[in-house]
Amino acid sequence: MAIYLNDVSRTFGEYLLIPGLTTRLCVPSNVSLRTPLVKYKTGEMPALRLNIPFVSAIMQSVSGPELAIELARNGGISFIFGSQPVASQAEMVRKVKKFKSGFVVSDSNLTPEHRLVDVLDLIHKTGHSTIGITDDGTPNGRLLGLVTSRDFRIEKDDHSMKVKYFMTPFEKLHVGKAGITLTEANQIIWEHKLNTLPVIDCDGRLLYFVFRKDYDNHRENPYELSGDDKTLLTGAGINTRDYKERVPALIEAGADVLCIDSSDGYSEWQREALLWIREQYGESIRVGAGNVVDREGFEYLVNAGADFVKVGIGGGSICITREQKGIGRGQATALIDVAQARDEYLGKTGVYVPICSDGGLVHDYHMALALAMGANFLMMGRYFARFDESPTKKLRIGSNYVKEYWGEGSNRAQNWQRYDMGGIESLKFEEGVDSYVPYAGKMKDNLSITLGKIKATMCSCGAISLDELQRLAKITLVSSTSIVEGGAHDVTLKEQT
Repeated sequence: MAIYLNDVSRTFGEYLLIPGLTTRLCVPSNVSLRTPLVKYKTGEMPALRLNIPFVSAIMQSVSGPELAIELARNGGISFIFGSQPVASQAEMVRKVKKFKSGFVVSDSNLTPEHRLVDVLDLIHKTGHSTIGITDDGTPNGRLLGLVTSRDFRIEKDDHSMKVKYFMTPFEKLHVGKAGITLTEANQIIWEHKLNTLPVIDCDGRLLYFVFRKDYDNHRENPYELSGDDKTLLTGAGINTRDYKERVPALIEAGADVLCIDSSDGYSEWQREALLWIREQYGESIRVGAGNVVDREGFEYLVNAGADFVKVGIGGGSICITREQKGIGRGQATALIDVAQARDEYLGKTGVYVPICSDGGLVHDYHMALALAMGANFLMMGRYFARFDESPTKKLRIGSNYVKEYWGEGSNRAQNWQRYDMGGIESLKFEEGVDSYVPYAGKMKDNLSITLGKIKATMCSCGAISLDELQRLAKITLVSSTSIVEGGAHDVTLKEQT
């Protein structure tokens, strides 16, 4: 006979936080959102920590290198999607790792033999108006000159004119040499009133650009997540099919943490992948696993060597696993169960294993609830897919701007490895949809609002750290009528102009 669980499968929308004592210390400026990313022993520090409890989902429509760079600059981490060839995923990781605070690897390059029309096409494609002119047109070719918007006039200049006739040649450029510090580079920029400083090696090859605007950006990103070498931290997704090829390539590319991407992580395939990684690399490689929805799944993956465990099946906005397979659990109930198992595991072993809540976050206040219920950090797809930095197209539908957003289980993604149950190497049926999300602009602007809400909620609970929030939070179930009561009601809302 089947095993029946008596608890009801609940979502975040069925709970509210009850205010605690707000002391004089409980102001947003005092709140720390630092959180462990990987497991650690009691009395020790985790090898990797996040400055904000956000990671981006392992999805084609979310976690490309541009979003990974911007999220790391704001204190979180991305997991570059794995549903692509090994070489292209590794190259995306390299692009993030090559980005140093203030030192930008050029993605806009041409040769002197290209023409103005090529310059205009490249600006349209990348959105960047500074173009490095190198001998071979690559980001690390020998620097011969620079083209910016000040070097040509679109209306008057012949679009067939070669770049060599209007570029600023190398001999007229101020350049920095390899090994220059960001402070030294910014000093040259200010002394010579430059907008851009190319940095070259001893052979004259282009390494980086340092931009005047990045000086201010660097000061505006105090939570930037970087390693001892000042490179940004980034993660990468792997699967249980080609991990023996993919893992070494991602490690060589510089990935700081890996995560097995699967709709159902409670499987022998994940255990085999984790054991292989431990046999090959010991504890030097950090790897998370999942997804699970109960204590048995959590314990299984932790005993196999997972550094963190992802919780959630079927709760994502584009996920239809529950509808298709009848598999899953309400995200709040799953998180509460796994958090209890995590705490019991800590009591028995002295090892703290972070858990990641993945899916089910409809409103910003759900994030605070998930953190209060025991999540150390949150993995989100829809939230990040809305921003300029996500890799999808911005479209106009009617009077609204949207961005494309599709699930890894959709026919568009064809990520059959994520849903692999053995057998034929193909997607058997869809477990995700292809959709749009409202365009929301730049990540940084939206993040500051969301994080401000979380900090305000924590202050109302009397907590100024995530540890305190989880210890002090009082959580109550709410009825359907009280949910209605919580919104605007019994009034006529004014139309927004």
